[in-house]
Amino acid sequence: MLHYSERRLKKKILRNCINKNFLVSSTFFRYQIGDDFIAEDLTADTFEKAWRNRDRYKHDLSAFSTWLFTIARRVAIDYYRKNRRSNISLEEIIQIPADENTEEVTQQRDNIAHLSALLSQLADRDRELVALKYGAGLTNRAIASLTGMTESNVGVTLHRIIQYIRVEWEAHL
Repeated sequence: MLHYSERRLKKKILRNCINKNFLVSSTFFRYQIGDDFIAEDLTADTFEKAWRNRDRYKHDLSAFSTWLFTIARRVAIDYYRKNRRSNISLEEIIQIPADENTEEVTQQRDNIAHLSALLSQLADRDRELVALKYGAGLTNRAIASLTGMTESNVGVTLHRIIQYIRVEWEAHL
């Protein structure tokens, strides 16, 4: 059984880990879901579950971020099961400065809409890989650890996804 001071130290360490991973987790959900408000709710759900299950985290088995993203992935899967969505809106992800001219704003919004359409055509797994890599900024090794794929398979799959998006993007121009 842990002494009082050991429990306080463990809670403090967990709070620090949560603070370091909050923005990354939130960005992951914005990439996955495409809606700021839902991303905030899912981020809160993730951290609530992490806090409730903090005694289950085993630091010798995996990094905190890996454990947290395992929870986040499950929260996203649960969300998709309850609310199947066909389109991803990236407009909340990219904030357009107000001082840009109308033509630039229109072009950027068209680009966002096109990218959103391309991402929505991806399989759930592929969209998740893109969100983990570019939304959460995880390495291929971390993604492999989370998904059960090999590191090289993650790299090859992401390369193919990006190639597909580039080809489709060029066809749109």
